[in-house]
Amino acid sequence: MLRLDAIDHNLLAALVENSRESFATLGQRVGLSTAATKRRVDRLRSEGVIRRFSAEVEPTALGWTIEAFVELYCEGRVPPDRMRDLVRAIPEVVEAYTVTGESDGILRVRAADTQDFEKVLGVIRNHPGVNRTRSALVLSRL
Repeated sequence: MLRLDAIDHNLLAALVENSRESFATLGQRVGLSTAATKRRVDRLRSEGVIRRFSAEVEPTALGWTIEAFVELYCEGRVPPDRMRDLVRAIPEVVEAYTVTGESDGILRVRAADTQDFEKVLGVIRNHPGVNRTRSALVLSRL
């Protein structure tokens, strides 16, 4: 297992805040040269600590004005790979988790409007193995 020191932790925090900063700027923030910073980032990537770099897109720019959490209740035991197959085909499902408790999974769904959300919910509910759902629309982020 890779041991992370304080510089690694500070570097990761800086990358989470802004993964597009230059190695020179990151190095200044953590007290390393540009080359040493690049070597650290490369090591963190090769060791799997950093899985990927991504862009956070404003949902309304994609036409998504509704956000909801949908609990999945499945018939019997549905393995995680079957749930993954269900959500993989639905682009409005932006995150999915298996969970403990009464429900079998929780989905984070984005939709254009309530009619679009209703359509997506119908697709989820009609999937073989899904017994029922329970939804909560997001009113605001805190």
